[in-house]
Amino acid sequence: MIEANMKLIFIILGDENGDQALQMLVEKGYRVTRVASTGGFLRRGNVTLMTGVQDNKVQEVIHLIRQTCYPTDDTHYHATVFVVDLPYFEQI
Repeated sequence: MIEANMKLIFIILGDENGDQALQMLVEKGYRVTRVASTGGFLRRGNVTLMTGVQDNKVQEVIHLIRQTCYPTDDTHYHATVFVVDLPYFEQI
């Protein structure tokens, strides 16, 4: 099935938050791909989650991530989220 009006969301989290965020998204019915990644100044372990959603579900996904990974102060954040247009999506 070919979908339209989709967004691809990349969520980059610290290892300590990855499992909880993944579990919460899956429990809410989102299909998520998890990729181990490394980044940042100290090369700490990260988890990158990717999910394709309808436009109207983007804010719900971001809300779920906020519930899982809230900032501890104004300079240290636990998640970075990128939302990009997904002009074509098909599951085979």
